[in-house]
Amino acid sequence: MTLLISLFLFSSCKDSSSIGLDVDPANAVSGTLLDTVTVTSRTVKDEATETFYGANSAGNPTRYPLGLMRDAIFGSTTASLAMSVNLPGSTATSFSTTPVTIDSAVLVLSYSTDSLNARAREFYGDSTANYNITVSQLTENLSTQSSWLSTKNYASGDVLGTRSGPARPNTKVKVTTIVTGGADTAVVQLPQIRIRLNSEMIRNKIAVLDSLTLTTNARFNAAFKGLKVTATTTGTGGIMFLNFAGTTSNLEIYYRQQNATTTTQTDTIYKAFPISTATNAVAATVAHDYTNTPVATQINTPGDYQVTYLQAMSGIRNRISFPYLKNLTASLGSKIVINKAELVIDSSDPADSIPFKIPPRLAMYRLDIAGQRQLISDGNPYSSTNTTGDSRTAASGVKFDGFYRFVKTGYLQNSYSFNVTNYVQDLVDGKIIDYGTFLAPIATDVTSVGYINNTLTSAQNAAPVVSNYAYPAPTSAGRVVIGSFNNTNNRKIRLNIYYVKTTAQ
Repeated sequence: MTLLISLFLFSSCKDSSSIGLDVDPANAVSGTLLDTVTVTSRTVKDEATETFYGANSAGNPTRYPLGLMRDAIFGSTTASLAMSVNLPGSTATSFSTTPVTIDSAVLVLSYSTDSLNARAREFYGDSTANYNITVSQLTENLSTQSSWLSTKNYASGDVLGTRSGPARPNTKVKVTTIVTGGADTAVVQLPQIRIRLNSEMIRNKIAVLDSLTLTTNARFNAAFKGLKVTATTTGTGGIMFLNFAGTTSNLEIYYRQQNATTTTQTDTIYKAFPISTATNAVAATVAHDYTNTPVATQINTPGDYQVTYLQAMSGIRNRISFPYLKNLTASLGSKIVINKAELVIDSSDPADSIPFKIPPRLAMYRLDIAGQRQLISDGNPYSSTNTTGDSRTAASGVKFDGFYRFVKTGYLQNSYSFNVTNYVQDLVDGKIIDYGTFLAPIATDVTSVGYINNTLTSAQNAAPVVSNYAYPAPTSAGRVVIGSFNNTNNRKIRLNIYYVKTTAQ
């Protein structure tokens, strides 16, 4: 009874040092609220990540970036693509006529579906700008690489084709399909980028290859090493995201052969050479230039600033720490049980930025003693397919979260938040050491990490979740300015802890 009375008393008081932040009534938690815990944050460069894990791997990116964008705060970002080209059906093929006359060759790059809107296609920035896209031939065999880091630049030679015009990510296109022995038919296809290639070059590099070279993808890739695609623009620009997970991106070749029933006519034949991560490598190269920007100032001169910066595509992350949590028990004079700990990250600008919108989701992860990225216990639920997860997290039924709240009223409006109850409890108790905790933008559809009630599928378990979440491929764009702990405008990063004291030793 004495213990119950003590818990009741603690639940009815509030720490006298509170700065008076509002509490969402829907998430009210009994216990003393401590909301003055120091949270330091530093703007640091992110590290390169893998952009391909192997044919048909569950860890492969769901979308790939292409483009150029310029931002006064975050500088310029350039994204290019290198891709292997595969035989139709990954089986032996031939052009069944000699000599071969190529009517046309087209590189088709299909837009990926927006992760927040299944009816829209993924694009970030100004889609009305003109983009100059160049396609060249790789001079190294992409399929034989052992690593496809986002900072690797792939050498190329002959320019095979160019395209200039707006991106049009949500405009369907009308395409003429070839019907052998019949009338060609016009069909409407989902949004895609179509780049006409030099017919004679494609003939010399593909169509005239000997029959043995055209028997397997390995032999074909050794001869035709693949394609590199780059994009430039003037002005603000943007990043388009493309789909290579299925069969919608191809090198299409249209050629003529003798009609089978008459010697006076020819038929136009169509062959699609697929570009797909289900079969072979596709890799992205991403480069950031922060010269003469506020971001560069913080990178080169670390210190306490009013705001810090976050940028997707392996750009900018925040290293945060809670330097006094390890002394919390001593300062309170008692061990504590944390009922809830919530990290809140406010956007310093409550208005979404146009055309560079705020990223809809952040990731939060930590470093271990070896400097390797690890999942936060609150974002790593134990399940039958994730036996290394935290059993406390599996039982709690609370979302780890990290999503941006733009319209929600109350104290979480225009902010991100994470439930970090177990993580903070372990830091306070000294069970783990904070070797570095990080925040970084991430795509909204990266595995099921962050949702405590979801379990991982066998395919997701085969590709380690930490590789998708803590080492995200450049599958989304977005940048945001957030308030630091000492932000005088009260748009800041803060840690709210609800706790009760305990007499346990």
